[in-house]
Amino acid sequence: MNWLPKDKEKRKQLVLALLSTVVLLVVILLGLIRPQYEAISKTNVKIAAARAKLQSVEDTIKKADTLSLELADANLTLSHFEADMASGDVYSWTYDTIRSFKADYKVEIPTIGQPAMSDVDLLPRFPYKQLKVTVNGTAYYHDLGKFIADFENKFPHIRVVNLTLEPASDAGANNEKLAFSMDIIALIKPNAS
Repeated sequence: MNWLPKDKEKRKQLVLALLSTVVLLVVILLGLIRPQYEAISKTNVKIAAARAKLQSVEDTIKKADTLSLELADANLTLSHFEADMASGDVYSWTYDTIRSFKADYKVEIPTIGQPAMSDVDLLPRFPYKQLKVTVNGTAYYHDLGKFIADFENKFPHIRVVNLTLEPASDAGANNEKLAFSMDIIALIKPNAS
């Protein structure tokens, strides 16, 4: 400590100057430099978020061609499914569809009811309308089961609901024949009247 002045007054001033300098450096560090480091770290977080967003956009751009092909494929599939949906005169479509399909089956359908159009009641805000028609007829149990299964498999947008079976009254000696009544619900192609 021989570098300190011998005079008490000068020593006091030197210690006070050193202490003031340390306090001033701490104030500068805490008041000026630390907020700058916090601002830099916030900026680094924003930069990282922007880089992640940029990477996401670049990935989306890279996938654009693939997504475009998938969209075209989905539109083609949708138009394929919509090709045999009800359109135009729905009564004529219903009558022609059921009559032409039943030609290969041993099912008698003498009455096809009047189709009623409504909103789809299975899913809310579904973009298609539905038609519901009641069909009555007679058939053997296995023939009717095969007819319904093949009908729903051929037309994936049509469902058979409310099927009721009872012995046919005009069966006579052939008591295995059944009278049936069923509702057929089909989707209607959009923009069809």
